[in-house]
Amino acid sequence: MFYRRKIILALLQEFDNQLEKIALQKLLFLFTVRQQKPEYDFVPYLYGCYSFSAIADLAAMVRNENIAEAKNHYAALEKPTYRSSLTIQDQKILKEIKQAYGKLSANALMKLTYVNYSYYAINSVKAKGILTDEQYNKVLASRTVTDATQLFTIGYEGISLEAYFNKLIKNDVKVLVDVRSNPLSMKFGFSKTLLRKFCENLNIQYLHIPEVGIKSEQRQQLNSQVDYDQLFGVYREKNLTETVTQQQQILDLLKEKKRIALTCFEANICQCHRKHLAEAITGLPGWKYELKHI
Repeated sequence: MFYRRKIILALLQEFDNQLEKIALQKLLFLFTVRQQKPEYDFVPYLYGCYSFSAIADLAAMVRNENIAEAKNHYAALEKPTYRSSLTIQDQKILKEIKQAYGKLSANALMKLTYVNYSYYAINSVKAKGILTDEQYNKVLASRTVTDATQLFTIGYEGISLEAYFNKLIKNDVKVLVDVRSNPLSMKFGFSKTLLRKFCENLNIQYLHIPEVGIKSEQRQQLNSQVDYDQLFGVYREKNLTETVTQQQQILDLLKEKKRIALTCFEANICQCHRKHLAEAITGLPGWKYELKHI
């Protein structure tokens, strides 16, 4: 069993084998922010801090009959005590979580996280109703809101789905433009169907423009930067000259939506075609904006 799933089971067992779904997300968040290297990352969602990855793990654990799911809660089915399978440091954190928050309701946990981690309440449908004016104004101040028109590029290599979305949210990105030729990924959340769904859940528009991508068969035997540079030389000469219409589509979308990001896999911008695509867009008539790689 993955270590991160053992943490979920240990939490459930520590709280009498059952937790409301909202409470579990909040307690898991409060647990992971105490870890030196968090097992889960979170995004600001409808009820505050939320981990898509934890939900995927919970669904797998239900299928494996480690836990049971009801409408509003999860219950542990495993008999072994999972606290002892955690590291000494995580056992200490688990004890702290139980002592500090063991008697709080789901709503109280929600408010506590909103007050102490206001960024995660920016998309909450509950924040205004449960916070004081001063507390809610702190939430509003945590939002990134700007009228500046800016084109971003972002890769998802080496980061979690939630960390990826936090980059988009903190840069107030309105539209994510997927520039992969084949928008499939072995990494959770980054294949087209799920990525579109998660974008919509976070009020980010998703658009796929496969024409500006590079076919997977062209990306074989890339062992050095020289190999990449040769590939991108062909890309600039052939693909970019044939996709001016799509590049103009992106520029027009930028003018309308103001904050858009081009996305592909590679973390290193020098090893991704999105760099050359973005630079081609900056050369179109009417470009007068800023380009930033995040």
